[in-house]
Amino acid sequence: MSKGKKIFLIILAVIVVLIIAVVAMGTKFYTDVSSAFDKTYETVERTEKLDNHRQTPVDLTKQESVSILLMGIDTGDLGRLDQGRSDTIMVATVSPEDQQTTVVSIARDTYVDIIGRGTQDKINHAYAFGGAAMSMDTIQNFLDIPIDHYVSINMKGLKQLVDAVGGIEVNNDLTFSQDGHDFVIGKISLDGDATLAFSRMRYEDPNGDYGRQERQRKIVEGIARKVLSVDGVSKYQSILGAVESNMKTDMSFAEMQTMALDYREAFGKVKQDQLKGEGFMQDGVSYQRVAADELARVQEELKKQMNIEN
Repeated sequence: MSKGKKIFLIILAVIVVLIIAVVAMGTKFYTDVSSAFDKTYETVERTEKLDNHRQTPVDLTKQESVSILLMGIDTGDLGRLDQGRSDTIMVATVSPEDQQTTVVSIARDTYVDIIGRGTQDKINHAYAFGGAAMSMDTIQNFLDIPIDHYVSINMKGLKQLVDAVGGIEVNNDLTFSQDGHDFVIGKISLDGDATLAFSRMRYEDPNGDYGRQERQRKIVEGIARKVLSVDGVSKYQSILGAVESNMKTDMSFAEMQTMALDYREAFGKVKQDQLKGEGFMQDGVSYQRVAADELARVQEELKKQMNIEN
């Protein structure tokens, strides 16, 4: 299984495994799963509901190509209850026609137009200013593709999810310390608290935030591997407890079922990409500026995935 596939599965693995297991485990299991995911539903009021490329909302029952904004929110842990920022940002495009999924990571400090606010700022501030709706509108404008749905999970949810599956293992390639935890090179085991510390460090990393994103991808890989295991399914109640309180999405449970069952072939081939920028300072604040040719490269890649013409 490719690394890109495991990255995407941090959000969808729980859904896919639990929904398929409903068939084998009966009515109570179905009730537990549907009830938990009903609690994650949170609609959004978009400023730009559609873009120039799509005149009607995506129809999953017709297996149309779909895009999903995946966000990790930096709240819920250490007593933080504020709106927070989307410190992990990925856009996943899923094409049943091409039987492929593409996942693009976007650096949190990327300098963009914040749609609905009339300013330019770090892309992760869109969530702080206007939640999922402003993030979707901002990224839709930036990438020039429709953003159909979103899924977000906060830091408390990440911590509880790791503990719910009994901890994870990751391969670490940098010795460092963070938040009272020491990490050595090699295969290491992480509980929820250690996972958060492992995901936060960036200042000691020679690759900065891009190194931090790589560690987050390793965490995703570890979680997905555990969730997809038989042992992971047996712990479904603990997993649901972590998900229902800390994950939000504008996809209904019925839409999740459709994706889990009808789009599964597209999850079998996953391409991973990184939108890269160059650092610059402005008014004493550091940003990442994406060059026009790099942005055009990623836009073209995603449009092709979604069968959109320029």
